[in-house]
Amino acid sequence: MTSSPERLPGESPGTPEGLARFNTLRDSAARAVLHEVCASSVWGSKILAQRPYATTEALFLASDAATAELTEEDLAEAMAGHPPIGRPKPGDPTSSREQRGMAGATEELKAEMLELNLAYQERFGHVFLICATGATGEQMRDAMKARSGHTPEQERAIVRTELGKINRIRLNLVAAAAAENAAAAEEGE
Repeated sequence: MTSSPERLPGESPGTPEGLARFNTLRDSAARAVLHEVCASSVWGSKILAQRPYATTEALFLASDAATAELTEEDLAEAMAGHPPIGRPKPGDPTSSREQRGMAGATEELKAEMLELNLAYQERFGHVFLICATGATGEQMRDAMKARSGHTPEQERAIVRTELGKINRIRLNLVAAAAAENAAAAEEGE
């Protein structure tokens, strides 16, 4: 049986357990959690500085604001933490889960995605970033084809939006983590 973490000032009894746990982590541990969400150290520092969060929505709003404020250098650092579509980081369950739509892709589609990834990176100087959760390989391919015709300025705006979506999904998992862990522990009893 798990015990609930102590509530911090600003938290309500309705604060999700995972979020309450995140709020009580030491800064170094919280920073590590945030780095798994987004590789931008500036983004992580901004989220860390606003703890505690009473609600997941408050965490999302802080993330959205921090993402909007990222400089080009900060955005590049964030994107560097994402593997190319179709090539999740080996042993990384997050990138594998997020890119699940490519898992059953044909060899032809995988080869096409590799070619498109290389052309995109050559054109824009960074990995193609898309919120891949729930998208099929074909949808990701079509998005990459469509976005390859953008100007660098248009693409940076889209990348920032996609990063925000990814950050929200990952932060939601942080906020829900304790509830899932508790349910799994109860099933094992």
